Amino acid sequence: MNLQIAIVLGLLVAAIVLFAMEKISVDIITLLLLLGLVVTRILTPEEAFAGFSTDIIIILGSIFVISGALRQSGTMDAVGARLHKIARGSNNRLLFAVMVLVGSISSFMNNTTATAVFLPPVMGVAKQSQISASKLLMPMAFASIMGGTCTLIGTSTNVAVSGYIAKAGMEPLGLFEVTPVGLVIVIVGIAYMMTIGKRLLPDYRDESLAGEYAIREYLSEIVVTEDSDLVGQVIFESDLSKMDFRILEVVRGERKFLPTSRTRIEAGDILLVEGKVDDLIKVKETAGIKIKADLKLSDRDLQGDNIKIVEVLVTPQSDLINHTLKEIDFRARYGATALAINRHGQSLCEKIGRIRLHLGDLLLVQGPADRLDALRRIPDLWILEELNPLMYRKRKGLYTVAFFAVAIAIGAFGWLPLSIAFLGAAVLTILTRCISIEEAYGFIDWRLIILIGGMTAFGTAMSKTGAAAFLANWIVHLLKPYGELVILAGFFLITMILTQPMSNAAAALVVLPVAIETAQGLGASGRTFAIAIMLAASVSFITPFEPSCILVYSPGKYKFRDFVKIGLLLTLILMLIILFMVPMLWPLYPAP
Repeated sequence: MNLQIAIVLGLLVAAIVLFAMEKISVDIITLLLLLGLVVTRILTPEEAFAGFSTDIIIILGSIFVISGALRQSGTMDAVGARLHKIARGSNNRLLFAVMVLVGSISSFMNNTTATAVFLPPVMGVAKQSQISASKLLMPMAFASIMGGTCTLIGTSTNVAVSGYIAKAGMEPLGLFEVTPVGLVIVIVGIAYMMTIGKRLLPDYRDESLAGEYAIREYLSEIVVTEDSDLVGQVIFESDLSKMDFRILEVVRGERKFLPTSRTRIEAGDILLVEGKVDDLIKVKETAGIKIKADLKLSDRDLQGDNIKIVEVLVTPQSDLINHTLKEIDFRARYGATALAINRHGQSLCEKIGRIRLHLGDLLLVQGPADRLDALRRIPDLWILEELNPLMYRKRKGLYTVAFFAVAIAIGAFGWLPLSIAFLGAAVLTILTRCISIEEAYGFIDWRLIILIGGMTAFGTAMSKTGAAAFLANWIVHLLKPYGELVILAGFFLITMILTQPMSNAAAALVVLPVAIETAQGLGASGRTFAIAIMLAASVSFITPFEPSCILVYSPGKYKFRDFVKIGLLLTLILMLIILFMVPMLWPLYPAP
């Protein structure tokens, strides 16, 4: 092992550890990786940033814009609204309809986006059908992941792998090249969830939002006395605010309202304050307040004629990820107050302004109905409880679907490159005002774009330095006595394991150079290995670390063991199917 190989492998280990720790955003980790490769002169600047100039990036960006246009037109809400009619009171029919619909849509849309888009309507259908959301959300997430294996554009992993093998001198994947395997994966997955999986799904019933987020113990009602120093102070600059108490609501006479940046405290005001009661008791005398006893808080107490509370989801495209509520000035930016955070079933209520937000976090938000309704039109936060269904703009929706369908047809028949076809569709959605240019940029997941571009360059570094060949020789030496299929299965398992701390696309791009080098050393087909690894990155359901699963974790009130219990057997079944079908459709040793 020479110094360059040691540096590349050291950077790889560091990246995996940083991905797993989730302290730094994935795009920043990727950029640090590129900087390390350039500073150590393993890659030139041109090689480091070549991954960002491929047509793969254009395809991904275009798909995000088209998906955003479908969201903004209300098309997805309209489709989701039909689920209840399709089910007609049958829970089995509803489960089947959800999985088929989401699996079909995610074949042509990034699977994480498909999950996020259908999460609110599916939760609404669950409520209308009087079944717990936990019976539908995990199957929906699984269906979106499996549906993504059906086409080149179904998941960013497929697009990234296609781009890498093209750079390695092979033909890029066709739009429907993997469809036969993908369809079998979807059919088997739906059959599993309709039989075995359905019996294992938990039944977590809804509670009141106030109870579910456990905010009662952190909220108190206080009365401001006439001699209090608080009288006349601006609420957000008051002594209470400086002591880290948040004033959420003001009752003044017969009026109940949310404070603004100009609201001043008056004698006799009743304030709903977030903070520990013990801390309030300590400052009770000096602040000139009386604490009202026996606060029995319910959802109704947090709402009024125009004040509502809702749950909102932190989406994959959100600018809030890795930022705190205080940093982004949440109240001023959205005109609403975050009361609590639910992360993977754990309620966080204390000093939430200092907590860094993660993908899939649920926020309990209080605010005027019109401001909350406006959240439905931005990609940062998506409301899970319907206020007013997003208006279905039928004409814009039909235009977007038509542009998308034509782009797929043009790309499939090879009349134009896929990148040009999808870019044309995205541009047309903007020109026809199906989505504004500002909204289009907002729906693009820039973190994913940077991740794929950067990790593609890292694959180049592994090949250039010989790190891929070094690892390939070690794997061949270890597994060759057992045959090529066992070696392929070994790469399959390595990829699945790496998808836990890393994103699917990153894991596939890390393993690909080694797998292709190994295939060449064996005289086998690099394409066969590449396709198996690509699919391996998309069929691990054992943990909730896949982005689609993260999105449903908190809304479904799932526990970690639920994914292990339901996903382990499904993962093993799909692994066997892939290892059987891939060598059959793409022979390990193609005929000369």
